Amino acid sequence: MKYGRIIASLLLTSTLTTAHASNAQQVTVSKVNSEYAKTKYPVVFVHGMAGFIRVGDVLGLDYWYQILPDLARNGANTWATRVSPFNSTEVRGEQLAQQVEEILAITGSQKVNLIGHSHGGPTSRYVAGIMPNQIASVTAVGSPQKGSPVANLVLSVEGTPIQGPLVSIVNLFSKAIVWAQGLNPNELPHDALAGGKSLTIEGSALFNSKFPMGVGNTTCGEGAYQEKGIQFYSFTGNTAVTNLLDLDSALLGTSLLINAGRDNDGLVSRCSAKFGKTIRDDYRWNHLDEVNQVLGLRAIFSPDPVQVYREHTNRLKLQGL
Repeated sequence: MKYGRIIASLLLTSTLTTAHASNAQQVTVSKVNSEYAKTKYPVVFVHGMAGFIRVGDVLGLDYWYQILPDLARNGANTWATRVSPFNSTEVRGEQLAQQVEEILAITGSQKVNLIGHSHGGPTSRYVAGIMPNQIASVTAVGSPQKGSPVANLVLSVEGTPIQGPLVSIVNLFSKAIVWAQGLNPNELPHDALAGGKSLTIEGSALFNSKFPMGVGNTTCGEGAYQEKGIQFYSFTGNTAVTNLLDLDSALLGTSLLINAGRDNDGLVSRCSAKFGKTIRDDYRWNHLDEVNQVLGLRAIFSPDPVQVYREHTNRLKLQGL
């Protein structure tokens, strides 16, 4: 583990320090400009499938591109966590729970606010389910709460001759993501098949039966806004292609598997992303725009993700969280 890394993005610079957290890194900046995003409890970010904190010491590509340094400049106590890029929700959830406990110990806080993108949403829900007294809020961004047909299609290879080679390739890719962060690839377990099953429609339904908080009972309904003292929020995009110059335009292909290409962000339908109180479910974003990727490219008139996260963190602050 490298400590005190300098994060250099194309436009913003911040320092990541790990203190004593095993796989969590705190984002700090040299100058705090305001207290607009200064919440009562630390804000802990959870990446999705194939996610990371930061890859590459030269480019310095952050998963939450430019978002966390902005929050830190506005007073937030902000942490990025690292879990297995590919594994089941439960395995990832146990990894996250350990990091949450470490963050609580380091900061002296009683609770944290969790914000999870994609698979990071269910991963955060798992932690809220097993340690509710330590969680102030859960925000899910573009998360497949009720599964994704894309995962079902990928899992159709199960039991076929290509299952073994495909799983091996994805697991190797998962290890490469960890290696690119300067870590031992074997530091985290990798299980592409388990990860895929967690995000199928059937796998999500099974998970929801065990961890139902915040999830609606109808196809496109919202769940409870608050349970066990935890507040639940969500927001998502619904446009697969937002900038033809962006690499994530490839999501057009996967979007056709969902609602005949309508009302989804390229990987997750608007209805599947419903969770708790919906902040907005029609941002002109695709699945990567939701975390300001790739490198901030998006539609000219689409909302700035950095600003949306800043405003949401202020919302948590105003709720006393």
